Amino acid sequence: MTHRLAFVLTGFLAASGAAAQATESPSEDAPATAETVAENAPKLIQSGLNAQLEEYLWLNRVFVVFADTPRDPRYIKQIELLKAFPEELIERDVVVLTDTDPAAKSALRKRLRPRGFMMALVGKDGIVYLRKPEPWTVREISASIDKNPLRQQEIRDRRQP
Repeated sequence: MTHRLAFVLTGFLAASGAAAQATESPSEDAPATAETVAENAPKLIQSGLNAQLEEYLWLNRVFVVFADTPRDPRYIKQIELLKAFPEELIERDVVVLTDTDPAAKSALRKRLRPRGFMMALVGKDGIVYLRKPEPWTVREISASIDKNPLRQQEIRDRRQP
């Protein structure tokens, strides 16, 4: 019994030592690390002043946050709520677009016509599924997305081998 334990511990220590060496000296053909993937992935929260919803069609769900000024307490609260659990939104292919300049008359404002603070959820199919005049938590947003038939299909496809 003690020989087996020693054998298992030796194997474990050898494997962890090899892993430590691999992380210390990355090679050029090494697979992408989490940091490089994060750098190449689209930023979760982006300015929506020059954005077109068509850019995200069938690629991402778009969560748009409008306010008349970046100092609006509801806008600040919404951004804080979104930054608290970004992985939940990234898992659901969400991109957050913000627009705090009504004078710019962005394409998002022309399409969604907000009045003051407003948030809207646009599905991958381009349909506006949600409009709210108050901030929502990531949990509420995720639950709303998960009810969508396209998201349910994505979940089923992920479960299949």
